[in-house]
Amino acid sequence: MSTKMENVWDYPRPPALQKSPRTLQVVWIHPQGEEVEIAKTNEAYRVLETSHPPTYYLPPSSLSSKVTLELESKSSFCEWKGRASYHTLRVPSSSSSSPPIFIKSRIWSYASPTASFAPIASYLSFYASDGGDGRNGKWVCRVDGEDVIPQEGDFYGGWKTSDISGGKKGMKGGPGTWGW
Repeated sequence: MSTKMENVWDYPRPPALQKSPRTLQVVWIHPQGEEVEIAKTNEAYRVLETSHPPTYYLPPSSLSSKVTLELESKSSFCEWKGRASYHTLRVPSSSSSSPPIFIKSRIWSYASPTASFAPIASYLSFYASDGGDGRNGKWVCRVDGEDVIPQEGDFYGGWKTSDISGGKKGMKGGPGTWGW
């Protein structure tokens, strides 16, 4: 699928919600290279906001039966979408003798988003990385088969692909961009 180049500075503020037909996949890769699918869909939404790469929201039905989610007490507030809740992901280990892997606070959702974002109620958004050191494995997010690059910083959850540009200004999230 050929897609046109997008510049994040052309995205709106306040942010916009857009249905995405692209195939999104999140996989866990064990240190030995074995992949466990966490989620896969072509029925997601993406949020487009000035200076940010897209943040994707996957339907709960896209979650693999091989993994489980547990709601955490952690929450945050977005002025556009409302109160977010975070989840702990449980991924089976690569051997029956090893314990499962738990990844905390790298997936969030909005149970009751604001009216403009009502379609993403209970949809799941994944940071583009698990935030770990890779010793127990790592997760990878893909858009149409392309491994995404995480948005810089650890506050935003944007997915950078080869068709997303920050132009000369770059993208929000890295050092020196907090005040944008």
